[in-house]
Amino acid sequence: MIALTTVAASVHLASVETILAAGVFVVLMLGVFRGDRSLVPLTWVAVGILALAGAHLAIVPGGGGTGFGGLYIGDAFSTFLKVLILGGAGVSMVLALPYLQRSATARFEYPVLLMLSALGMCMMVSANDLLTLYVGLELQSLAAYVLAAFHRNEAKSSEAGLKYFVLGALASGILLYGISLVYGFTGTTSFAALHGLVRGAGAADLGTLIGLVFILSGLAFKISAVPFHMWTPDVYEGAPTPVAAFFAGAPKAAAMGLLLRVAVGAFGGMTFDWRQIVTFVSIASMLLGAVGAIGQTNVKRLLAYSSINNVGFALIGLAAGTREGVTGVLFYMAVYLVMTTGSFLAVLAMRGADGEPVETLASLSGLSRTRPGLAAAFAVFMFSLAGIPPLLGFWPKFAVFQAAMDAHLYVLAVVGVVASVIGAYYYLRVIMTVYFADPAPAFAPADSRVNTALLA
Repeated sequence: MIALTTVAASVHLASVETILAAGVFVVLMLGVFRGDRSLVPLTWVAVGILALAGAHLAIVPGGGGTGFGGLYIGDAFSTFLKVLILGGAGVSMVLALPYLQRSATARFEYPVLLMLSALGMCMMVSANDLLTLYVGLELQSLAAYVLAAFHRNEAKSSEAGLKYFVLGALASGILLYGISLVYGFTGTTSFAALHGLVRGAGAADLGTLIGLVFILSGLAFKISAVPFHMWTPDVYEGAPTPVAAFFAGAPKAAAMGLLLRVAVGAFGGMTFDWRQIVTFVSIASMLLGAVGAIGQTNVKRLLAYSSINNVGFALIGLAAGTREGVTGVLFYMAVYLVMTTGSFLAVLAMRGADGEPVETLASLSGLSRTRPGLAAAFAVFMFSLAGIPPLLGFWPKFAVFQAAMDAHLYVLAVVGVVASVIGAYYYLRVIMTVYFADPAPAFAPADSRVNTALLA
């Protein structure tokens, strides 16, 4: 009886994951029996399931605590990130519908894969053990590999899926090797036990430190941080645009949350050791992302480098290693998810008069005269990503810079400001093209009221 009560309490604690798992089964079975013609209704069913899971977070008092023998944790941190994950997945489903129907890839597996990815991400942010971390990460990644190659009739999409799979498998191997090293030298994979061991020892042994380096390297791949960023521009360019929008938002927020839990939670007693690694990765990501975006002519590749650049800014808060720094990172990822999803949504709305998608910067010339509303929305997203005050994107940058200054990381804060100035150039270049270049051929009118409403 006690065992059943414990299991029931654990299932209740993981009710969001339970709802998503049941929803995946329902949508998959309906899709199998009704076929691809059911994509639209199944997508809205999937969105409803995501909304139900989100409502459960807000309405049902689940409280905090651990479940499944300490493998799973429910707290305010995971709840906040799950709201971002569910919202990002739901928007990605809705904005994909017109695109999938136009490109003859209207298959019912799309919402199923997005739900599986969301399930994996929810497991990631509630992981209280290195093994739960790995299972959630792999569930999210396997669905993402298929999504990247979802447009199977296009060579670029297949190439994107293959690159993502090969490099993702390598990163997973690095992560798993790090987990095995940590377990071998500490005898545990529990975050709580690791925190106690590291803090009690005063200084971690070399084996544990090497294991942590491998774990951080594997997670750096998932957030597209330098030097594990090489897959991002190619995958974003080759993957279907709604999939690229999804990759740039919710998975990055989930992986960043997981990185926070590992670094600050499990290895909080080794802050001095991992701070040096995070500082280097942050500086490299900010500078390479900003410089790499300058020469891009494809909008999706530019947004890919923008994501690398913004990950570097978010890592400033982690490098601080303080409560204010963690809060700044969460704030940054929430705002970034909204801004980058909005930017990709604007790209989705851009189609030439022939109906073909528009992705090059040259094709955006004079957009303000052919589609003024779309141009204005796109400009707002660009200015916000650049961190121009008083737009929303300025405040999370200010928060992480303030956290760095409070932690006496003055060099990191100064480099961040310099990278912001460099990064502003490529955002302004896009806006200059949209507003001051000679008009390109006329754009097709908007074909989706839903996408227009989301942009508004």
